[in-house]
Amino acid sequence: NDLPIVYNISWYEQKAVIVLLALLYLGVKNIHLGPTLPAFLSPNVAKVLVDSFGIAGITTVDEDMRIFGL
Repeated sequence: NDLPIVYNISWYEQKAVIVLLALLYLGVKNIHLGPTLPAFLSPNVAKVLVDSFGIAGITTVDEDMRIFGL
């Protein structure tokens, strides 16, 4: 969780869901998804992901760089 990893994959691909689930299973937290959260997430599922795993959306480039300390 200390290394900044940038992984860009389209939510239109089923592989993206598998990658997200694998990262959550491995205990990776504070993942930023974007440009918006996937539409297939219900509000309740999104709330659990945000509260339990720190899932967040991306913002502007400058703000994201500041958040990640880059």
